[in-house]
This record gives sequence, C-alpha cells and structure tokens, in this order.
Amino acid sequence: MIFLKGGQYQQVLTLGSDHHTFLHFHYIACDLSSLDASEYLDSDNLVARLNLPLMCYNESQKVAIYAQAIKGLMTIESSITQQIKYIDFIDQYIELSMEEQKLYQMRYLKENSEGEQTMGHAQLLRDEGIQQGVQQGMQQGMEQGMQQGEVKLLLRQIDRKFGLVAVHIREKVEQADTDSLLRWADNILVAERVEDIFS
Repeated sequence: MIFLKGGQYQQVLTLGSDHHTFLHFHYIACDLSSLDASEYLDSDNLVARLNLPLMCYNESQKVAIYAQAIKGLMTIESSITQQIKYIDFIDQYIELSMEEQKLYQMRYLKENSEGEQTMGHAQLLRDEGIQQGVQQGMQQGMEQGMQQGEVKLLLRQIDRKFGLVAVHIREKVEQADTDSLLRWADNILVAERVEDIFS
C-alpha cells in the first residue's frame, strides 16, 4: 500500500459488518515521504522515478529532482502517449514556481557560455520519444492520435520556454502536419524567439 503523505498507518485492513468479516489482511505500507529521493535518482523503475517529487529531498534540490523524474520518464517509457500523461503527473506533484521553472529552463534548455545547446533531459529525449511514438503509431494505424500527442508536447515546450502560447501560434501548431511538428520540435532547441521555431 503506497501512501503519498507521511503519517501513522494501520497495517491491517478488515472489511465486513458487525456480524461477519468478509476480508481481513495485512499489508506492507510504503510511505513515499520517508524515502530518500537521492537513492532513486537513477533507478530504472518507472514508478520510483515518477514518484521522486513525493519523496524526501532538500528544497534546493527541487529542480534537479524534477529533471531526474523527467529523464526517467523519457528514458524508461517509450510510449509518447504515456509520456504526456505522466509528465502531467510529475508537474502536479512537484509544483514548480515560476522562478523554479526559469531555473529549469536556464539549466536544461539554454545555451551554455560556448554557444552550445545544453539540452535538458526532457528536451534531449523528447525527440527520441516522439520518433519512437510515431513509428509505433504508424505500425498500429494510430497516426492521428500520435500527431495530437506531438501537438500537445510541442505546445507544452513552447509554453515552458517562451511563456503562454498565443492563440494564433496554438492554431498554427494544431493544424500542422507531422513533418512540420518534428521540424519545429528541433527548432525549439535553438530558438531565441518564438517566431524562430517556425522559420
């Protein structure tokens, strides 16, 4: 039994009525908030990596914890549909502030002092996930669903790097074909302005 927040938990569960017990069992309790996140930073267990934000860590490590959770997701989970689903899970539980989001962008999405792209784990592996997802989608006849996933992921990346996505840009991305989406996904790595993505 996995508990998201710390506390005292009974390890026996009994279900029934005043006259009859229908189910009685003991369970193993796992309190995520008591686990040291540093022990799971490189785990190949997807559940552990997704739950890094719920484990115990120093507040100064928050952005690094987020980066490791995203890296684990993109490395371990090959389905782009699942990646999109679980990115939302990570975001919900870590709740990065605007300052922390900017710090993440600076550390993982910006160019370094030598002008080379320092790609964050999510950014670095996102394209691999999309390419794998597109191949799986074509094999399974799910091109439309995969394209919608690419649209959502690209809009999310634009929002993370440049702020709230304007309506006309959202419409442009939503109406784009797969080749354009992949080209724009590459362009966002080096774009200095949102307009550069579409050049």
